[in-house]
Amino acid sequence: MKIIVLAAGQGTRLRPLTDNVPKCMVPLKGKPLIDYQLDLFKSKSIKDITIVGGYLIEKLKSKNVNLITNKAYKTTNMVHSLFCAEKELNDDVIISYGDIVFTDKVLQKLIDSNENISVVVDKNWKEYWKARMDDPLSDAETLKIKDGKIIEIGKKPNHYGDIEGQYIGLMKFSSEIIKEIIQFYNALDRTVIYDGKDFNNMYMTSFLSLLGKNISPLKAVFINNGWVEVDCPEDLDHYDFLNK
Repeated sequence: MKIIVLAAGQGTRLRPLTDNVPKCMVPLKGKPLIDYQLDLFKSKSIKDITIVGGYLIEKLKSKNVNLITNKAYKTTNMVHSLFCAEKELNDDVIISYGDIVFTDKVLQKLIDSNENISVVVDKNWKEYWKARMDDPLSDAETLKIKDGKIIEIGKKPNHYGDIEGQYIGLMKFSSEIIKEIIQFYNALDRTVIYDGKDFNNMYMTSFLSLLGKNISPLKAVFINNGWVEVDCPEDLDHYDFLNK
């Protein structure tokens, strides 16, 4: 089992907290976000950990993990960061965003999934979103499920019926499918606009949707809270959802 944490972004919505540290180093209850993940991986005896950094990556050198730089972090998105670590995609690999914190229970559910592509989905997302904002529908994305597989993800919802859960930024690719995923990515048309974004700024949800349609179904790994995302300073106030 390998881990790749995507942590290259500048975290502009967290300023001034990110003026001097990357987003994944912003403290939550006195502890950097990334340390929650690293401590959890360590508790599972997972030692093959890569962080893809960019903005202020030198601040991550003390973490004693494999560091890879997305040199184009200012002009690219998560998918580009992931494939900066393409040489690490050679085993079962868990991919996590650097601005989330999740519990042992959440991680174990993902580890236990034996599907080719497993995507963590919070079924109780609405409670969390309501605590964070006045209008959850304006921020949430579509996620539609059939027979336990995700058939739509990452679109703009028209109503709550379009949302059967929320993707949290945590997934796993199996070693059985990883070569096909790499080949598929490298064969994608660089001139196409993907859900309104150019190739280098493709959303991860757009890429997952393409994988689900062309490579292998997306298995939904269901959770009910037990995680937090830190996207703006106010998100630091919702630590309690980590313990639900």
